[in-house]
Amino acid sequence: MSDTTDPTVPVATPTAEEKQWAMFAHLSTLAGAILTGWAFGIGFFIGPLIIWLVKKDTMPFVNDQGKEALNFAITVCGISFILILLTFMSFGIGALVTFPLMMIVGIGSLVFVILAAVKSHEGTAYRYPVSLRLVK
Repeated sequence: MSDTTDPTVPVATPTAEEKQWAMFAHLSTLAGAILTGWAFGIGFFIGPLIIWLVKKDTMPFVNDQGKEALNFAITVCGISFILILLTFMSFGIGALVTFPLMMIVGIGSLVFVILAAVKSHEGTAYRYPVSLRLVK
């Protein structure tokens, strides 16, 4: 019989404090984006990175969800960087394509982050459907 459990998902039920910090890890992506500007997305990954680094050794659920939020934030930053680069490389003409794509990425990331925050506050490990797993 094969084991179908995911080794990255914490087994124990998270405490209320863990749920709250996991929710903050996801929502900190939005706070960073608002404070530093959506276009470049640099602040998008600072919040999850700090929360993950501070809480990863003491809270398994926050370790899992912090990595998930950080991976998603890095993915969104990478996509934003590529779209901005394409805009500049095409001398602005590519903005006809990249601007709508940036809007789709922005709205999609907003929806996914809110879903992740709600699920993590409920104590459910959330996996972003579109995310590079760079931090393991």
